[in-house]
Amino acid sequence: MYTDVIIKGFIEDQRLRSASMNDGPAFYRNLEKALDTHRRGQTLLGLKPRWPEPIVDFTTDDTLSLSKSGRVREGFLAEVANHPDFDLSSSGSRVQYGNYSYLNQVEQEIADFHGSEIVYITQSGFAANVAVLSGVPLPGDAVVYDELVHASTHEGLHLSLAAHKLPFRHNDPDALREVLISLKSTQPLFASGSQSVLICVESVYSMDGDVCLLEELLQVSKEVFPLGNAQFLVDEAHSLGTIGPSGKGLVSLLGLEKEIAIRVHVASKAIASVGGLILCNKAIRYMLLNNARSILFSSAPPFPMVAAIRAGYKLLMTGETQEAQEKVQSNVKHFFRSITATSIWEEATNAGILSIPLLDDWEEREFQTQIVPVRTQPGQEKLLFLHLLTNDINAYPMSYPVVPKGESRIRLIFHAHNTTEQIDKLAATICDWARDMLDVKSGKSAVATSRAAMQLHALQSAISP
Repeated sequence: MYTDVIIKGFIEDQRLRSASMNDGPAFYRNLEKALDTHRRGQTLLGLKPRWPEPIVDFTTDDTLSLSKSGRVREGFLAEVANHPDFDLSSSGSRVQYGNYSYLNQVEQEIADFHGSEIVYITQSGFAANVAVLSGVPLPGDAVVYDELVHASTHEGLHLSLAAHKLPFRHNDPDALREVLISLKSTQPLFASGSQSVLICVESVYSMDGDVCLLEELLQVSKEVFPLGNAQFLVDEAHSLGTIGPSGKGLVSLLGLEKEIAIRVHVASKAIASVGGLILCNKAIRYMLLNNARSILFSSAPPFPMVAAIRAGYKLLMTGETQEAQEKVQSNVKHFFRSITATSIWEEATNAGILSIPLLDDWEEREFQTQIVPVRTQPGQEKLLFLHLLTNDINAYPMSYPVVPKGESRIRLIFHAHNTTEQIDKLAATICDWARDMLDVKSGKSAVATSRAAMQLHALQSAISP
């Protein structure tokens, strides 16, 4: 049973190992000591096998089901058939031999689709964010970022030459204004326009599923810095394919293509391919080529990667993904209706067992996002994950430090291939677990722990030496 495989793997991953390394090389013993700090908190990550077909998917990034359906594979094979003599390797960086014509053609097609002057393809979305932050801000500049930006942004900040790296409260225009005014009032070069500010946000936040208040944030930046030395980097990883006309993303939906300096799109999610895409102008591309070492000293994306990206984008450009985009919307709305219709939901939320922040005023939103976090009490997210898995539903738990302390959750991702029956089962199974937890909390249960916890403890005892 897949559940047993996952539990056994988890238990094995958490076994303390440093004590058994006393006679081994000190190098590996030191590594195991460091890993044991994660094992003691049962937070060490390990490899997980793919689940078999009967398990219902509320986890993968295949939002439009282009991978599951094979549609991107078909497009990719068509690209290969049209270019049978392709080179498997790019054989160099973009400033050397690697700047081949097919790559330039695909980049220009995507740039035209998004209304951008330039598109620059990178090996991943993570690499794209790191490249921008390490290559674009100048010495003395500032990077101001939403406190919940992706790990790739934080990694890029470590490499950035910016002198000021300042967070602002999540998705809060007033908080952004405070940070920008403080910077401007204490640093005269920003007031004069001699130094610049790069503001980092995400169109859809990957752990919360909420949408950036981009228009409001943009207006704040213009008011505080009317000279135009404050510009935005918008990470659109979770909006490509799911938001806006033809799935172009939030910036295009809002008609802000000319207002946003840099956009980062990711091909490995909704369009089921691989790679990152930096949308910018020529000046920024020159900065990347000359200052971003991860680009300068890396080989260019090879033909198979670029062909896969083109296959995914062709489906967007031809409108073939529109039905899937609409299906994701209807699926999320159905989940909201289904889970709130159960008798246990209100009782569980009032007791603090569960919460779904995105339920607030969801019917008034113009659109939903595919990411829906179900908040639990700290530590309970793993038990809810296990309860779902024993019912053939896969939705991964998210714990600190991936999310802030005290904000543990199950992150649900909805897809075009999810059926209403699967969504109803998901809602019912979550509420079944909530009932179990309520019984434990009220003393109605004969044991002082949940069924999921008992299953975990039983299997742990069974495989203990």
